[in-house]
Amino acid sequence: MKKFLVVLLALAMLLSFAACANQDDPTDVPSTGDVTPESTGNGDFDPSAKSEGAMTYAEYAAAELDTKVVIEAFVQAHQSWWMDSTTQQGKITVYAQDPDGAYFIYEMACSEEDAALLTPGTKIRVTGYKSEWSGEVEITEASFEILESRLWIAEARDVTALLGTEDLINYQNQFVSFKNATVVASTVTGDETEYAVLYKWNGTGNRGDDLYFNVQINGATYTFTVESYLCDENTEVYQAVEALKIGDVIDLEGFLYWYDGVNPHITSVTVVSADDFDPSAKSEGAMTYAEYAAAELDTKVVIEAFVQAHQSWWMDSTTQQGKITVYAQDPDGAYFIYEMACSEEDAALLTPGTKIRVTGYKSEWSGEVEITEASFEILESRLWIAEARDVTALLGTEDLINYQNQFVSFKNATVVASTVTGDETEYAVLYKWNGTGNRGDDLYFNVQINGATYTFTVESYLCDENTEVYQAVEALKIGDVIDLEGFLYWYNGVNPHITGITPVTGE
Repeated sequence: MKKFLVVLLALAMLLSFAACANQDDPTDVPSTGDVTPESTGNGDFDPSAKSEGAMTYAEYAAAELDTKVVIEAFVQAHQSWWMDSTTQQGKITVYAQDPDGAYFIYEMACSEEDAALLTPGTKIRVTGYKSEWSGEVEITEASFEILESRLWIAEARDVTALLGTEDLINYQNQFVSFKNATVVASTVTGDETEYAVLYKWNGTGNRGDDLYFNVQINGATYTFTVESYLCDENTEVYQAVEALKIGDVIDLEGFLYWYDGVNPHITSVTVVSADDFDPSAKSEGAMTYAEYAAAELDTKVVIEAFVQAHQSWWMDSTTQQGKITVYAQDPDGAYFIYEMACSEEDAALLTPGTKIRVTGYKSEWSGEVEITEASFEILESRLWIAEARDVTALLGTEDLINYQNQFVSFKNATVVASTVTGDETEYAVLYKWNGTGNRGDDLYFNVQINGATYTFTVESYLCDENTEVYQAVEALKIGDVIDLEGFLYWYNGVNPHITGITPVTGE
């Protein structure tokens, strides 16, 4: 719910074609349009099913190199689309998978318009040639068509125990995870300095290039990569890897790429432990969360917390002062910092995980406790990003408000009808709370959980119409069952700002 009528959007979101968020359980929901899903004998969706002329994964694996192949699989992610100036042909590199195996489809012919359709879970039929480059088996000289199908997204397969074994290559290109990896030193020829992370494999690059870093697992050292055409410098994983320190223990997810040995393309990093890092620690004069929670309304507060997300920066034309609204959190609680004074240059520094010290006034608006009239400074610190806390069971209880503004999740929510005054039509989603808006405005939708109905929101200044979550919510239908993540905002009751949605079942 907005408290202002006009906001000047000054920072456009930089969108990577690749999806670098964590992949969740396999999805089974209808795609847009009329769907004729593949079926087993009992009519259930079978993501392993192939149409006539398409190979099974076993047939593809057995095919000789440099022979023509036809495969069907589901897009899991893709690198940035680009135009080959020599051939004047658009190209895109795709990571695809089915339940039996995975495919790396290199520089596939693709128009820019079609690239926008290759969203995670989309099924495609690809014709090309099976090739190999430095150990990486891939499909080249490829063309494709999009197939009508339900979406399917692979769950990360834990291959930690397979590192160093001959079996690992059997999972090449699959979406995988690695647990309890320790960051160890990387070095550059002629330089005795030890680095946690290098820009380019030899350390000669700059921010925006691929990131290379070494990890030790089960006593052996491996080189992992953040491929910048998959996850660029604006993504959470790129920034999290940049912030790694030697000795950090991390869990990782990514695609099991091969380059003269295993060289995964990492899409997610979670710090398990870091040397002497306490994200609850405060410097002198800063309140603990308990002290902040106990403070009276309209009193001055000083807090330290980690940015989790922020709304679009804008310039207040009345005061000629830049402003930004921030969702911040520490391990003990969360803060909604409303219209904080901020230059456009500083707004670009407020990336997820960044620690800030905020001075302002504790306020309340329609049940939402927030910090207003705020200023801030950025503190030197390791990054810290909160995991979503499952509060499904707390809906309808007095305890839920204790988690206000935290990053939370809700499981098995059923989309139910929303209505507009004077209109008997039932809608799955409304533009604006009363249905009077247009695409680009906030989205409002009702869900039923544990027999009660709640209104959830996609706040357009947090996740605009170009984001995956906005588009996923637009596509919802009454009866869909979904899992959700977002910030536990309050407006005359619980009214979460949703940032992620995973279909459980479609109508």
